[in-house]
Amino acid sequence: MRLALFQPDIPQNTGTLLRLGACLDLPIDIIEPCGFIFNEKAMKRAGMDYLNLASYRRHNSWQDFLEYRQNNPKEYGRLVLMTTKASIPYTNFKFEPNDIILMGRESAGVPESVHQMVDARLIIPMNQNARSINVAVSAVMVIGEALRQTDNFPK
Repeated sequence: MRLALFQPDIPQNTGTLLRLGACLDLPIDIIEPCGFIFNEKAMKRAGMDYLNLASYRRHNSWQDFLEYRQNNPKEYGRLVLMTTKASIPYTNFKFEPNDIILMGRESAGVPESVHQMVDARLIIPMNQNARSINVAVSAVMVIGEALRQTDNFPK
């Protein structure tokens, strides 16, 4: 299981998710460009002292991420996009151990070209009057369910 962040906008969310990855032994892929300068100072506040435990890889672009995924098929399985433009609730989806949970930009999600390339598009059911749930909170919900289903929480 992996978590991929598509061009994240907010360093606090990225830091929080890096901390999550450190705590759950969950590798994180950061697909640039980020909407902030990705450096230790930007990550330190949310990631705290967990950053040295986090396993993450930065990719210069979506294309670089795709090429890396293609060259590492044992690590990188299906691309599962979390989006408000889906109809399948994440709780009705059967996750696999090498799935990549892909989170879009906080400000814009992912472009249509990315929507067309993923293996599955999932939604978090929520109040119809609400726009979206914070990306870090959304990732935590979905990763928790995926790790539960695949029995991949750290022992």
